[in-house]
Amino acid sequence: MFDTDGVLLASAVRHAAAWKETFDGCRAGWRPPDAGEPPLPFDAVREYRDLVDGRSRLDGVRTFLAARRMELPPGSPQDPPGCTTVYAVAARKEAIFSRMVRTEGVEAFDDVRPVLRRLHAMSVRCAAVSASRHARSLLRAADLSSCFDALVDGRDVDALALPGKPDPALFLEAADRLGTGPAHTAVVEDALVGVEAGRRGHFALVVGLCREDDPQTAQALIAHGAHLVITGLDSLPAALHGHRP
Repeated sequence: MFDTDGVLLASAVRHAAAWKETFDGCRAGWRPPDAGEPPLPFDAVREYRDLVDGRSRLDGVRTFLAARRMELPPGSPQDPPGCTTVYAVAARKEAIFSRMVRTEGVEAFDDVRPVLRRLHAMSVRCAAVSASRHARSLLRAADLSSCFDALVDGRDVDALALPGKPDPALFLEAADRLGTGPAHTAVVEDALVGVEAGRRGHFALVVGLCREDDPQTAQALIAHGAHLVITGLDSLPAALHGHRP
């Protein structure tokens, strides 16, 4: 089972940029009541990785605010994009990301299709998993939809009321759709909460993907639950072969 953003699609950079524009655009309005300095700008590398990557929009907003020791009223799903409630900030991020995708597009990584073909030849059933409501349409635009036997995305999260990562519910739902159990399923993730979800779900193999080959990120993936870390999908078939029951 593959996470989508950052694993299959080169969309993580779009998400990071959208989160930065979202949070930084709200900084002035989040100035403390004592007229102190507004919060520091959002770190699109470290804070993206540690606080929002792999989470739903609402969970990302909540986690960021908690890390910065800030509070906002929850608001409601009807709130328009803005800065005054959790739902409004999440809607702001959604609008910014949608604009970026429309104007800049998203492509699959070069190693995705060759590896999926090799896995198909090995009779390995594959699923795509994402907390994003955009995953299905982005996979379709990248011409990858037909490569997967199952897909669980943000629309399923809403419809089934699935808790977000690091809870393993998304992966467990995908495994159920594949007709496999965790003991016979591998998870490939680039997000810290994603590998943690894989470990919590007791999946047979949790693979951390660190495309930047950054030692600090690789160590963090291991610390959060990855059994091993790879820098590209090319080495995945061999890793799966070595762990097949």
